[in-house]
Amino acid sequence: MEFQEPVLLIGIGGAGAKLATRASSLTGADCVIISHDSNDLNSENDIKIHTESYVNPSSYLIRAQAQKAMDKIRGKIFDYSSVIIFANLAGRAGCAISPLVASAAKEEGKKVLSFAIMPFGFEKERVFLSGVSLKRLRASCDSTVVIDNDALLESNPDLTMSKCYEITHHAVMYVATSLQKSSISNELNILSTSKDVSDVEVSLRDSIKMLYEDAPPASVRKTMLYVFGSDNVSVGKINAIAKTVSGIFNENNTSVSLATTQGNKAQVVMITSVEGLGKFESYDPLGMIPQESTLDWDTPESSIKTGIELYQLE
Repeated sequence: MEFQEPVLLIGIGGAGAKLATRASSLTGADCVIISHDSNDLNSENDIKIHTESYVNPSSYLIRAQAQKAMDKIRGKIFDYSSVIIFANLAGRAGCAISPLVASAAKEEGKKVLSFAIMPFGFEKERVFLSGVSLKRLRASCDSTVVIDNDALLESNPDLTMSKCYEITHHAVMYVATSLQKSSISNELNILSTSKDVSDVEVSLRDSIKMLYEDAPPASVRKTMLYVFGSDNVSVGKINAIAKTVSGIFNENNTSVSLATTQGNKAQVVMITSVEGLGKFESYDPLGMIPQESTLDWDTPESSIKTGIELYQLE
């Protein structure tokens, strides 16, 4: 995927707002935050989704209210050639709004890349909605990068939730700020990484282990290998880990790219293009139904007031 200037960064919800704001400060790209929570917004340029008097609105209600603000959202996107969306699909705002924003950007003819954070496995009430949102997000994006906190936790059960978020958010920043020097496959991509370690080869091993939590080896199509903190890593080790990745994945179907930056710590971040949704297929039991066979695909599920006294199950 090749980006065209100018680029707009869109952060959706709390986690998305933090990522987009940070990426904007590092790259100088323009940034817009969209959320129903005023605490996530940074400036008058951001968009507040009004959920009326509801204190704890559902994702369906937030999505319905966001649909009323689509003209405003399209206005923010209009002057840009490329759009990068940051959203936590485990959060209500990210899950509700990100498919709408991606669809609007696609309809406007923009290049669209999304970073989608998936929930922990024990967050049962969020798994289904995140799976549905991921399917819709992929349909409207040129490329989607999935960050699975659950896979990181499975590989590192000693980590706290806050530490998992810290590691994955840090990895997203690595990739987002390196896009001018590298490329992203036009498919579903899995981001995998490791906790802070002193040995880059250990980091690579943990990154591969995290990848295999999400996708079977046969589904791998292409891998981009980022080695950060290259000042602390010998050229021999960089060459060794590149050969290791080439040996693990079929070289006929996989190419390995390498991006290096300066830094105090050495860490490996992998972006792996995969075929299919891998473990995320099980998040949405109805996901096996083809899009063309889904009658209500064009209109995402939302909670809309009809004026009829009928209770809505959410």
